[in-house]
Amino acid sequence: MPPTASPLTPRRRRRLGLFALASVLAVSGLLAAVLSPDGAQPARPRISDSTLTVATWNMCGVRQWGCADTGSAAAKRRAVERLVRAGADVVLLQEACTTHAESVRAALGDSWQLAFRSYTWRTGAGHEGTVRCEGKDLGSAGIAILSARPLSSVRSVPSRQPVAGVGRGILCASVAAVDVRVCNAHLSVPDADRAHPTWEYRDDQLRALVAAVPGRRSVFGGDFNLNPPGARNASGWVWPSVAYDAYRECDQGAASDRSARPTHVSGHKLDYLFTGLPKSACTVRDTGVSDHRALLMRVATR
Repeated sequence: MPPTASPLTPRRRRRLGLFALASVLAVSGLLAAVLSPDGAQPARPRISDSTLTVATWNMCGVRQWGCADTGSAAAKRRAVERLVRAGADVVLLQEACTTHAESVRAALGDSWQLAFRSYTWRTGAGHEGTVRCEGKDLGSAGIAILSARPLSSVRSVPSRQPVAGVGRGILCASVAAVDVRVCNAHLSVPDADRAHPTWEYRDDQLRALVAAVPGRRSVFGGDFNLNPPGARNASGWVWPSVAYDAYRECDQGAASDRSARPTHVSGHKLDYLFTGLPKSACTVRDTGVSDHRALLMRVATR
């Protein structure tokens, strides 16, 4: 998993067991639209004024983070197109490279918009920068929001990040056409801080995420690097109670239910979508080109 382009490297990709800078850099903003290539047949979402389908997927596109053998950039682009054909009209991506995200947006068509936020790194000596994707002209690694409808009020949400290590982050935007705020979060792993490996950051990051959404008319989620709360989860204390009490997770049944289908090859659920809107469908899809499965949730917007 080490990002060789930066002097500070995460130790490894992910453990197969439980996953046991005071500020973030500003969001790069809404990227300019790129025309679809001539002759391209972009995937078309089923646009509806009364529903919104949001997908989240860690595409494992950062080769040096244990993703070199998970599939080509073209295969990952086609996987996103399949999510769109399955109904997604907003897609939250984690571990994406700038070039890959832009090519996906172009393939989807001129109506799609893209917002991107780079991961950061910081050394114990105070040096910092963005995490670069290994490979020629791939740009930086980060999280993205793709939307078939115009995005507005795009912003990066400040959250506590490792003093020395990789800072992931939270990116939010509004889909004004349906009056829904969407947020994409990629939380830290427990030993992300090279200077303080025992420090926990996910509790603060989750609180920042929940505080960033405007209540009921929101969909928020991403790769939380965390199992659902429960007696068997030693890290369950990091979850704010409001996440499951005031909102409903994609795979959540009853109000007291915390069980869910796994979204990672290790057999754990690490990927989430929460909403305060009525949800009518939740789907877990194996893309075949990542160690994470995609999660799709349809909500009623009227």
